[in-house]
Amino acid sequence: MTVLPYLIAGWIFLIGVYGLVTSRNLIHAVGCLAVAQSSTYVLLLGVGYRRGGTAPVFGDAPTDSRVVDPVVQALALTDIVVGATVTALLLALVVQLRKRHGTVDPDALSELKG
Repeated sequence: MTVLPYLIAGWIFLIGVYGLVTSRNLIHAVGCLAVAQSSTYVLLLGVGYRRGGTAPVFGDAPTDSRVVDPVVQALALTDIVVGATVTALLLALVVQLRKRHGTVDPDALSELKG
């Protein structure tokens, strides 16, 4: 087992969080959040990978063959769908903010301050 997928997932997450923290544009922030969330794809694929594993279709495979974990694959697909939905919702909210307030700069949104 190698630690490379975990290091890559951590690196992608840190890049996304750094972009999110330094963003001065809400559209850029949504994109950086999507990048940070995409690190979970790499993490899930790293967890479910088996060296020499085959697809988890047991029709003609011997019972002692190594297969990859199908649950992790299902979680990765679910993660992709949820990530796309959240990104679309956040972008729709940013479009509404632009229509109502005329800006996508978080500092310029003075009406939202408490």
